[in-house]
Amino acid sequence: MKKNEIGAVFNALGDPTRLQVVEVLASEGEMTATELASQIPVTRQAIAKHLSTLSEAGLVASETHGREVRYHLTPAPMRQAVAWMAETGAEWDERLARLRARFPG
Repeated sequence: MKKNEIGAVFNALGDPTRLQVVEVLASEGEMTATELASQIPVTRQAIAKHLSTLSEAGLVASETHGREVRYHLTPAPMRQAVAWMAETGAEWDERLARLRARFPG
């Protein structure tokens, strides 16, 4: 995953309402924007805008069923962002260990 893609994931998850959308989709499964708006205290239009941002980051995908558009999570980008954080954290842990070894005490 490229750094700009990881940045898009973090940007998308940086909003409390979008985090709520992700949490609801994770617990409830696929839903329409109207169904999401009934569970999150914002307008349907605001939900649609948040879904667009999540979709651009690759976190949410949509499928059309007749006249309904249903949204669901696509967890791969979040997993890749978590892996990036773990890798970056491990690198910093190694650097800190080297500093502690070099400057004990």
